[in-house]
Amino acid sequence: MSKSTERFSNRVEDYVRYRPNYPEQVVEFLEDEYGLTTDKKIADIGAGTGISSELFLKQGYHVTAIEPNKEMREKSVELLQPFKNFTAINGTAEDTTLKERSIDVIISGQAFHWFDVVKAKAEFQRILKPKGLVALIWNERLTLSPFEKEYDELIIKHAQDYVKVDHRNISKTDIDKFFAPATCELKVFYNFQIFDFEGLKGRLLSSSYVPSVNDNGYTEMIADLKVLFDHYKENNLIKIDYDTKLFVGLFS
Repeated sequence: MSKSTERFSNRVEDYVRYRPNYPEQVVEFLEDEYGLTTDKKIADIGAGTGISSELFLKQGYHVTAIEPNKEMREKSVELLQPFKNFTAINGTAEDTTLKERSIDVIISGQAFHWFDVVKAKAEFQRILKPKGLVALIWNERLTLSPFEKEYDELIIKHAQDYVKVDHRNISKTDIDKFFAPATCELKVFYNFQIFDFEGLKGRLLSSSYVPSVNDNGYTEMIADLKVLFDHYKENNLIKIDYDTKLFVGLFS
């Protein structure tokens, strides 16, 4: 687990520039269906560079980001400093350092699959107020179009441990077990990104499991990516589709 907290240290700039945001409908759904209001205190666990925090900050929420990776945490502070309701602290899902019963809502974007789920569950129960809300969010890249299928194959070919650490290894059954004895529901929203070649390259390099610029295999990977892009591009652009998955429920 300590290794997982360091995986993105050399990918912060690509992460900020090329990772997808989350649809605003996520917040709207939580407000409409779960009564979420801006007086609720939110903890963003595994907040990274603040993509998930910003989603709620823009709607007037108070967010405390918990992030163990120094480089990513410092970038979130830099990017989100205009929001006076934002705080970032060093901590993990298993040890947030937050006070007991101090949080109304826990969110976690693109991070739950890195947690020690047993220890994280105990920590969530400790910091949440009674009937607190937990919302786990992922942008799941689709593999439906011919380009998306071949892009996924390219990642598998060149990645170091993609199959092992892919968040899609976490099933609905795993998440149901985490929420038990409470229940959670799954809501899916459509999301997408459009890239030129440099953008697509940055999106690929934002992933911790592919070779970075100084690693063996980088040159071959980028050459394969260029061939793939040139084959499928339209008006010199390529589109990646996502399902934004929201697992949400009261946590006890």
